[in-house]
Amino acid sequence: MAHPFVVPQFTLQDYSSFFAAGALCCTLSHGAMTPIDVVKTRIQINPAYKGLGILTGTRYVIAKEGAGALLTGFGPTAVGYLAQGGAKFAGYEFWKKSFVQIAGDQDSAVKYRTAIYLGAASVAEFFADILLTPLEATRIRLVSERNYASGLVSGFARMAREGGIRELYAGFLPILCKQIPYAIGQFTVNEFCHELVFRAMSEETKRDLSSSAVFGISLGSGITAGFAAAVLSHPADTLLSQINKGHGPSGSMSYRLITLAREAGFKGLFAGIFPRMVMTAGLVSSQFLMYGEIKRGLHAPPGLEIHKED
Repeated sequence: MAHPFVVPQFTLQDYSSFFAAGALCCTLSHGAMTPIDVVKTRIQINPAYKGLGILTGTRYVIAKEGAGALLTGFGPTAVGYLAQGGAKFAGYEFWKKSFVQIAGDQDSAVKYRTAIYLGAASVAEFFADILLTPLEATRIRLVSERNYASGLVSGFARMAREGGIRELYAGFLPILCKQIPYAIGQFTVNEFCHELVFRAMSEETKRDLSSSAVFGISLGSGITAGFAAAVLSHPADTLLSQINKGHGPSGSMSYRLITLAREAGFKGLFAGIFPRMVMTAGLVSSQFLMYGEIKRGLHAPPGLEIHKED
């Protein structure tokens, strides 16, 4: 029989800790991945990089532009994901709790946990992307156009001056198409990976897990979630790079996206997928590991779990 589901009553301070942990883990991980992201973006939009992999692409960038080019876009990447990461992780905690309360009882929450994960990830990412979009547009322009601007402030100011709000948010629809599947892969797959591992353990084994075993489970779950996030979001990531470089016909955003997708074809939409899978696996796994440690350091409570026990 269904019974009431007691959910934690997170305070404003708890959500502030969730935001701070999410902000730090995302800005640190994305900032560290800037060189890979530079190469990935070049492969997606520059014909000279066609057919290159992550290592050959990196060597080509250094040979043509110098090692410093691998840090192009570091400023908007760090600032953008500071805001987006905080909003995404804190938002996921908030919306998951809210949807669990809407479910009403534990049995219903467990039964519909997939919908809860999907909904919480999607809604949290939507609001986070409002903060991310203008900074992501600036980053892509800096990476794709050499000498566009000297850094974040000048690049952002030039885009705002020349195109206004419309230019800064030109990529909002494609960034939603990219980031929402990304968030779904990141959070939902991570939740289910943990569930599968723990369901295979006895209660005694769970109690006696060493810190290295917990680390290994978190790392493996994060890597798997990262692969899923990369595959689900990569077509929109390719289109976003094209849109922010000004490619495609004029017209509505949906028309531009459909036209660019047709021109790229299946193979073109997944150009650069393997370096991005490597990058995303590192991003997602490191984010979850750092998020947990930073939360513990801030004495924040653990998140709400609704895993199926058997």
